[in-house]
Amino acid sequence: MPERAGKLLKVTLVKSPIGYNSRQKATVQSLGLRRMRQSVLIGDAPQIRGMIAKVSHLVAVEEVET
Repeated sequence: MPERAGKLLKVTLVKSPIGYNSRQKATVQSLGLRRMRQSVLIGDAPQIRGMIAKVSHLVAVEEVET
C-alpha cells in the first residue's frame, strides 16, 4: 500500500440521497456527509473507495496530496 501513503480523498456531496434506498443514505452518512455541497477529507483506503463506488452518482471525489 505504499502508493496510497499520504493521500487523502476530498469527497463532496453533490446530489441529495433523498429518494434513494436506505443503504445508500447510510453510506453517505458513514462517509461523514450531512449536507449538500459539504466536503470531507478521508484517508485513501480500499474500504473507503468501495463506499464511494456505491454512491458515486451522489458524490464528487478529488485526490489531495498531503
